[in-house]
Amino acid sequence: MEDNENNHVKVPKDHPRITSLMYRHKIIDGMKKLVVAEAGLIAHGRGECFDYILGEKTNMIAIQAIKAAVAQLLLAQHPVISVNGNVAALCPEDLVLLSKTLNAPLEINLFYRKNGRVDAIKHILEEAGAQNILGTDESTMVEIEELSSNRRNVDCNGIKISDVVFVPLEDGDRTEALKKLGKTVIAVDLNPLSRTAIWADITIVDNIIRTLPRMTKIALKYKNYTREQLKKIVDVFNNKENIQNTLEFIIEYINLQKEKAFNILNK
Repeated sequence: MEDNENNHVKVPKDHPRITSLMYRHKIIDGMKKLVVAEAGLIAHGRGECFDYILGEKTNMIAIQAIKAAVAQLLLAQHPVISVNGNVAALCPEDLVLLSKTLNAPLEINLFYRKNGRVDAIKHILEEAGAQNILGTDESTMVEIEELSSNRRNVDCNGIKISDVVFVPLEDGDRTEALKKLGKTVIAVDLNPLSRTAIWADITIVDNIIRTLPRMTKIALKYKNYTREQLKKIVDVFNNKENIQNTLEFIIEYINLQKEKAFNILNK
């Protein structure tokens, strides 16, 4: 039995949804520690719904997007990884490892800036090995005029001067704002029809818990590539085709599940 001490929940190791349940409890625990906003629980549940219709696996379409994303981040002059509460709660170690592998700093950027949240997220990232986390010092923060939400506050040494921003689990309004500022945006979003997915330059339609380790693995390989090789990977990627192919994949998957369900119901 897997025991979540903070929530006193025991999940049998042979439970068919053990992975989903364990990460669900990470989100709940994150909320109790102020890392995750209450609305973050709703966002996580919505993501799970989309993961169901993707088969809860990283498909080849997403892998191609991941490769393009890693190549783009390695080509960047000032890459930054934006961090919100959900991603910090779900996979802080993977986040820190990717940051170090890509030499891309982590910057905390929140929609819900409840007292204590920034410090709570900073703490969980530092426990995972992060250093020099951006977005924690009010004296270095400036505003993005294109936004009216709390996300308009960015670090002058991070997102403000970045050329490529990686925004896992992002909201669409800031993606649009970053694009208007001329920045390249890479997103991870399980909903291929969200504003984030549509507006981003590279959209990885996958679960963040699967995406980050794969990105690190690919980054270790791509760090040995020339800039010309990396640029070729980025140039052949087309985000419009990426979104369209993902939607086709979802349609085919749902039809397959429909057929399976029909066969079971008619036994």
